[in-house]
This record gives sequence, C-alpha cells and structure tokens, in this order.
Amino acid sequence: MSTVTAQKTSFAAVLWDYLTTVDHKKIGKLYLYGGGFFFLLGGLEAMLIRIQLIKPENDFMSAGLYNEMITMHGTTMIFFAAMPLLLGLMNAVMPLQIGARDVAFPFVNALGFWLFLFGGIMLNVSWFTGAPDAGWTAYAPLSATSPGHGVDYYVLGLQISGAGTLMGGINFLVTIVNMRAPGMTYMRMPLFTWTTFVVSVLILFAFPALTVGLFLLMFDRMFDSAFFDVALGGNSIIWQHLFWIFGHPEVYILILPAFGIFSEIFATFSRKRLFGYTAMVFATILIAFLGFMVWAHHMFTVGMGPVANSIFAIATMAIAVPTGIKIFNWLLTLWGGNITINSAMLWSLAFIPSFTIGGMTGIMVATSVADYQYHDTYFVIAHFHYVIVGGVVFGILAALHYWWPIMFRRVLNERLGKWAFWNFFIGFHLTFFIQHFLGLMGMPRRYWVFLEDQGLDTGNFISTIGAVFMTIGVILFLYNAFYSWFKGDPAPQDPWDARTLEWAVESPTPHYNFKQLPLVRGLDALWIEKMEGNGKLTPAEPLGDIHMPNGSILPFLISLGFFIAGFGFIYQTVTDVAYIFLFGGMGLALACMLVRSLKDDHGYHITKEELEKEAD
Repeated sequence: MSTVTAQKTSFAAVLWDYLTTVDHKKIGKLYLYGGGFFFLLGGLEAMLIRIQLIKPENDFMSAGLYNEMITMHGTTMIFFAAMPLLLGLMNAVMPLQIGARDVAFPFVNALGFWLFLFGGIMLNVSWFTGAPDAGWTAYAPLSATSPGHGVDYYVLGLQISGAGTLMGGINFLVTIVNMRAPGMTYMRMPLFTWTTFVVSVLILFAFPALTVGLFLLMFDRMFDSAFFDVALGGNSIIWQHLFWIFGHPEVYILILPAFGIFSEIFATFSRKRLFGYTAMVFATILIAFLGFMVWAHHMFTVGMGPVANSIFAIATMAIAVPTGIKIFNWLLTLWGGNITINSAMLWSLAFIPSFTIGGMTGIMVATSVADYQYHDTYFVIAHFHYVIVGGVVFGILAALHYWWPIMFRRVLNERLGKWAFWNFFIGFHLTFFIQHFLGLMGMPRRYWVFLEDQGLDTGNFISTIGAVFMTIGVILFLYNAFYSWFKGDPAPQDPWDARTLEWAVESPTPHYNFKQLPLVRGLDALWIEKMEGNGKLTPAEPLGDIHMPNGSILPFLISLGFFIAGFGFIYQTVTDVAYIFLFGGMGLALACMLVRSLKDDHGYHITKEELEKEAD
C-alpha cells in the first residue's frame, strides 16, 4: 500500500473512531473542539461589535446586522462556547477523579455531544438566511413578531442542543452517585467533582424552564398560538420569567465548575490541602440553592412591585455570603503555601480580583432602587462580563493549561502561556472596566451607534483597543496549542505533582482508565499514597475482566435526524417540501432510537489475560 493510501486509511479510521466513540475522554475532546470553534466564532462577533463602536456614528455595519451580531454573540458564547468547553472538561476529568472506568451511560454521553454540535450548526446556518435579531434573551413580544426565520433558527438550535445538555447533566449525576471507587465517600470527592455534581442538579431543574419557554415561542411563531401576544390574551412578561428561571441558574452552571477548577489548581500549586474543604462543599450547595431564588432581579423594572423587588434583592445579596466564603478559603489555601507561579496559576490568581469586582457590581445591580439607573446600560454589560469572562473564561483557560497533559499528552509552553495570559488579562480589564463608567454616563445597551460630544468617545475607543489585546491573547493560546502538539515533548504522567486520582492513570490513558479500581483512603487520594512512599494507588479489587461498551454511529444519526427535522419545522409554513425534511428527519431519528431499543448490545470484555499481557 502506498504512503498516501495509508494516510487516507488512517484519517478515515480516526474519523470513524470519533464519529462512533462512546469513550468519555474522546467525547471530552470533541466538546473542546466544538466549543473552541464556537468560542472563536463568538469572539469574532464580539470584535466586529467593538469595531462598530470604536467611534461615534460609525457606519461599519448596518443597524440590522448589528442586532444580529449582538444576538449571535451572546447566544453563541453562553450556549455553544462556555457550556460545551466546561462539559468537555467534566467529561475528560470527572470520571478519572472518582476512579470510574467511564460515565454511567456512554451512549447517552455521545448523543449529548452530537445534539449540542448539530444545535450549534443549526443556529449558525441562519447567517445565510437571516440571523436572529431579538437579543440573546429573545424577549417577547419582539422575538414572537421578528420577521424572517432568524428567531426560528434560535428556537430550534437551542432546543436541540438543550436536550443534549440535559442528557449530560443526568448522566453525570448517575455517574457520581453510582460509580465512585471504593472508599470515595461524598466528602472525599475533589472539589471539581463536587461542582460537576451540583451543576448537574442545576441543569436538571433549570433547563426544562428554557425548554418550555422555547416551545411556547415556537408555537407562537410557527403555529399561530398567542402565549405572548397581549392583544389575544397572552402575557409577554411570562417569557421573561421562564427565561430567567433558567437564565440565572445558568450563570451558576457556568461559574461553579470554574470554582472547582480553581480549587484544584490552588491546592496543587500551593502544595497544601484546600483550606476549609467542608465549608467549600456546603457553600457550593448553598450558591446553587439560592441561585434558583433570585431570577427576577433581572426584572426589577417591569413593575412587579416593591415587595417582590425587595425579596429578590435580599435573596440576591445573600449569595454574596457563600461566595465570600469561597474567596477567603482560596486566599487561606494560598497563605503560607509553597506557591508555584505558572500559566495555570496566573489565570487562577487573576480570577480572584477580577471576579470580586464582578461580584461587587452584582451587589450594586441587586439594589432594586439603584437598578433603575443601571438597567439596560453598559454598566450591566461590564458587570456580567467581569463574572463570565473574569470567572468562567479564566477558569477554562486555567483548566486547559492544568489538564492539558492528561487530555493531549503534552505540557503547554510556559513562555507562550504567560504571553497569552498578560495580553488577555490586560485587554480584558481595558475592555470592560471602562464600560462601568460608560454605563453610569448613560450609554444604553444594544445601540448600534452613539453620538459625538456625549463624553462616550474615549471610553469606547479604549474598550475596543482592549478587545484587540484579548484577541492577541487568544491567538497566542492557539499558537501554543499547535506548537506543543507538533514541537512539544510528551508529558510525564504527573507533571505537577498533583493530589487527585486523575493524575494516577497511565499516560496515555487507556480506554478503560483503571486496570483495577483504586481504594480511596482519604481526601486527596493520590497525595495520601505519595506521602506513604509508594506513589501508586492501592487496588480495591483483584485483577479481572473489564466490561466495556461498544461504539455506535446511532448517536450521530439520531442528532442528524433532529437537525434535518428542524429545517422542516422552520419552513413548514413556507413550502410543502419542508414536510419531507420534517418527517424524513424525525423518521431517521425515531428509527435509530428504535434500533437502539430493540438491539441487544452488551458491549465486550477485556480479559484478565489481555490486561496482564499489556502490563508486560
């Protein structure tokens, strides 16, 4: 066989492997690739927004295109960048941290990824037909009456991907409850596993509210119902309640995994046990619980009345207490530690002041009377970017530097990592800090131009220059990733001298993770073994056969079916041809589900003899 043919065969084999994989580690990588692509797309949209606002009365883009750009930027970054990147990290790391061989439902795990990907593609197809233009929150009645099919793509894209996220949350919950290694009690789980667990509970209860709201909007737009049409007896404020009952827990779905990431990194690079572990666990649970009690603080100006506003204001301020507990515990973990400063630690240290500023302005916005001044101004833009970028994006970048050796068997270049950090960090504060003052000076959100001689010129110019620095930081990170892949040395098994189980598996990680399930003897299980001198995990079982699931193309085909059917739903009011897509797509999805239900797929076993041969 020629070299070219061999390469083609190899590429085809790898492609088929990833299309059919149910291995949590490969699905984690797929989430990172998909989420990374959408992150770059959302970043490009953000850059175009900032170019439009670099000077007064700019005509770089039209008002209509600007509305599409801000809608797609927000939707892409929240649903298709931050969420999947975090789900990718959870997939790659959490089963290893609890000593499991995979997630509880590997098939469902693959289905969740492909639903997310096809949902993201569905949303972005709208660029060719007219993108959604009603804002990422899609407030009714604007979203219900927006002309064209842009909002229809928004509805179907979020429905498809949201189903995948809900599956992922249920899967992680069952995995953590049922598949922890012997001795891994709840209060011995690493903080990242705890935050994955709590976030999965949030997903389970928050996403159905969004699903219901999207169904109602879909029926209003496609089937002439009147849930949000006031003239026909509907209520447009109900959309805001449904959206924010999902939308505020969504903030904690994003930030809590970042809290878990920072907890792991601070403990590892301070060479200390995490200070106040028990308090951190209960603070995480309390944040999640209170996160469901505060949704209407987004709605202080809609006329709920002083009693409702006061209740939601007080509940919002209460979240500062468990969050403050976390901040002080991280600081006390650092206090007196033998601290190593590297790229992962820089992102983590930068998070503390950045997120604290976001939390402080959050308390300001939570003051219902003052919110009438802040609402719908750039002050709110600055606030939530300090939380989402200064918390979530910093956390994702810290985690990528920290867990890159596990996922890709390379250590990222430290010099490039620090250059990327400083560019992004400086650019972040340049971009968003000034926006607090732009908002206080009266600059509204979502306006595509601002006038001269209003004192807004300098602030917007600085903000756009900051966005350029952030872009340079992202480009440097991407260069670092490719550089380490092609030029970097293979990573050792435990390059950071870390504390938790994921660093105990062999490099490269075998697809079954652990030959023998480990016996966990306390918090920071790997560190305990290191302190006792052997550095290897104590097995909790004799060497035996390992049961593994088979790969399957069905998750991909089911997701493809729903994707095709989505076009049928969108265009069924325009042409009868759409019904071919609708029934064809649904038929494909349901047929694949029937095959999965009726076919006995018991997986396969790796025998004890094969494992012994691998060890030799």
